[in-house]
Formats: sequence, structure tokens, C-alpha cells
Amino acid sequence: MVNEFERFKFQPFIIKSIEKLGFNKPTEIQERMIPLVLKGESAIGQSQTGTGKTHSYILPILEKIDPTQKEVQAVICAPTRELATQIYHQILKVIENCNPEQMITSKLFIGGTDKQRTIEKLKVQPQVVIGTPGRIKDLVTEQALFIHKAEILVVDEADMMLDMGFIQDVDLIATKMPTTLKMFVFSATIPEKLKPFLKKYMENPKYVHIEKRNIAAENLQHLLLPSRHRNKMELVYETLLQFNPYLAIVFTNTKKMTDKVADYLIEKGLKVGRVHGDLNPRERKKMMKQIADLEFQYIVATDLAARGIDIEGISHIINYELPTDLDFYIHRVGRTARAGTSGIALTIYETSDEDALNQLEKMGIQFKNVDLKKEGLVEIEDRNRRKTRKRVEDDAEKLAKSIVRKPQKVKPGYKKKMQTEMEQIKKRQRKLNHKK
Repeated sequence: MVNEFERFKFQPFIIKSIEKLGFNKPTEIQERMIPLVLKGESAIGQSQTGTGKTHSYILPILEKIDPTQKEVQAVICAPTRELATQIYHQILKVIENCNPEQMITSKLFIGGTDKQRTIEKLKVQPQVVIGTPGRIKDLVTEQALFIHKAEILVVDEADMMLDMGFIQDVDLIATKMPTTLKMFVFSATIPEKLKPFLKKYMENPKYVHIEKRNIAAENLQHLLLPSRHRNKMELVYETLLQFNPYLAIVFTNTKKMTDKVADYLIEKGLKVGRVHGDLNPRERKKMMKQIADLEFQYIVATDLAARGIDIEGISHIINYELPTDLDFYIHRVGRTARAGTSGIALTIYETSDEDALNQLEKMGIQFKNVDLKKEGLVEIEDRNRRKTRKRVEDDAEKLAKSIVRKPQKVKPGYKKKMQTEMEQIKKRQRKLNHKK
């Protein structure tokens, strides 16, 4: 079978790597971004999680690297250490198939590592640099990393970079690069505050927007569980026991709540990992290794894990609370049901979440309503049925009033007679609606 990536005319080592990775057909963002990177046209790629954007830039960048030039030729910035590490490992998987005489060099620079030791190792400059903006900026400022000839800059998860306050560091990095710089920006959203930065470095960039056709994976089931004034932590614990997942992530909105939920589940006897921004570098590195080694069956996390970390084998997602930015619902549930596997995403909701749930439904999410009973999780009627029933009642009332009119000459007992007629009409209408 012909591999469709061959039409991009990649070097043999890249085609070999693609086949080893099991890729046969480019995703939509790869289809549209790879030619732009190969041509050297600055571009903005907007797509949701799980669309294959990482390989949409690393494959053409590695194609363009000149292995005879022992200097930095491309810089890739990511907002978190974990995401930077993932990108680095994806690059290693491709360059391991290089011809030994033309080996491409790549280095990872992230916080939480010995900076002085890193500087000492930079006597030979890598051709591809991956890292967090703060550490790359520090190495450039210390005149240990030389990026003045690198003509490619990738800014991954740009909106997250903006939220975390790293866009200024990216700006400083870009100022040290040539005026002929080609920039490739990837972001799930393009906030207004990001636009001045884009305008500063990108003149008439190509814009690739991948529509949210399938807002979530087809083999993903979305469940809604009403809290009904019950203890939400107890509900989380009971549902986790019901699911008995291969690996589950419980999402919260704050670091404080992450710790509260994790502590509660640990007290209940579950082995729980936690991921949030307050973990120091050593703790985060240890936690990610434990998660990779499947030491935990349960993880409690903030949205850092929704986009900044790729954890394999997640079978269940539980939203302890809905994110304030509903795009993060998609990022959260996108951690499961990947690569053809199935998954379950359960949201514990309160009455105050109704508007958010309605918006998610308008975005195309189809929820199944469940409740936790003695016999386990059971399907219940749609949470909107009362509204529907009330609307039917209102329609029947209007119809009855339009048919039964007050007689011109009022006789004794007319009110009772009118009421009886109206009730009969309403009854008939309800039966008709029920049949429909």
C-alpha cells in the first residue's frame, strides 16, 4: 500500500520514521501545514487537541535542516516542560533513522534542570532546539545558546503561552533571531491579546483553521451525573469504584481543589497521583515517571494536564467541575478515546451549570443522563424533560383556550362547563403529543 506522506517528497529517513510510527495518511492539519513549512511561509495553525499538529511541523522542519551546518537552525517553544519533553521525544523518534554521516542533532532545554551543566554542554550547538521559553531565553542571554542564524521559530499552544505569561519570553527569543525569520504558531484559540505579538513577527501569514467537525471522538461517551446536593467527593469516589478504570483523570479547576480531591481519595484507600502547577520540578518529574510506569490508577489534575501533558492509556475522564472556558472541556475529554480506543467522560454537575451544559450541547456534545443508585450507575431521564413537558402543557393550554370560548349569554355553571371542555381538549392533545 502506498504511503500518502510520500507525495511530500520527504527524505528516506523521514519516510522510514513515518512508517515506523504507523502513519499512512496525513491528518487535515498535516495536509495543509506541511507544504507551508516546506515552502518557508509563516503560518498560524488553529486546531483542537488530537489533530496531529506536532508532526505537521516537526516532519517538514527536519526535512529542511542542513546536517552539515553545526548551528541552531530551528527553535521550538512549548509552554510546559512536559509538552516540550514530548515534542523532543517525537523528534528523536524521527532522527534516529538518519544516516549516521548526516545525523541531525536536537537538544531539550527546560526549567528544573542544572543550568550551569547545560551551559557547559553547549560547546557544540544543536541544530534543533526544543524547550520552555524561560530556559531558552536564559541560555541565549548567557550567550551559551546562539540562535541568531536560526530562521525557523515554532510557538506551540500559543494561547496557553499567553495565559501563563510566557509570551514576553518568546518575544525576547524572536528578537534575537534573523529578520528573515519564518514563524509557525499553533493554538487552539486566537485571543485578542495574542494578536499584537502575531502582527509584530508575521506579515500576511497563511491561516490554517481546522473546523471542529467532530468536536469529540466518536467512540467517546459523555455522561452527566447530577450532584443533587450530595457530597461531590463521595460521588467521585463511588463512580471511580463503579468504573474500575484502566487509568482515570479527575479534573478540577484549581490547584487547591486538586489537592482536596486527591487527599480525600487517598484517605479512602485509592492510590492517586496529582498534577498541577505548584509541584516543584523534581516532584513533577517523579510524578510523570510514576504515571508513565502505571503506578497510579487515578490522577487528579488541573487543566495543565488537559493540554500540556500527553498521558497514554486513559480510559475515563471525570469532570469534578466544569471548566470556566468550555474549550477546555474538549481538551479534557480529548485525553481519552484516542487512536481508535473507546472512552468515557463523566461530568458531575450542579443546577448552576445548566447554561454551560446547554452551550456544550450547542457545540455538538450529546450527553447521556445517569445517576448513582444502589445498583450502580443507571440511565435516567433527560435533565431537560421537565422543560419539554412544561412546554407541551403550555401549548395544550393555548389550544384549549382558543377552542373553548366564553358564551355571549352567560348561564349558571358556565365556568365549570368551560373548564370541563378545556380539560378534555388538553387531555386529547397530551395523548396526541405522547403518540408523536
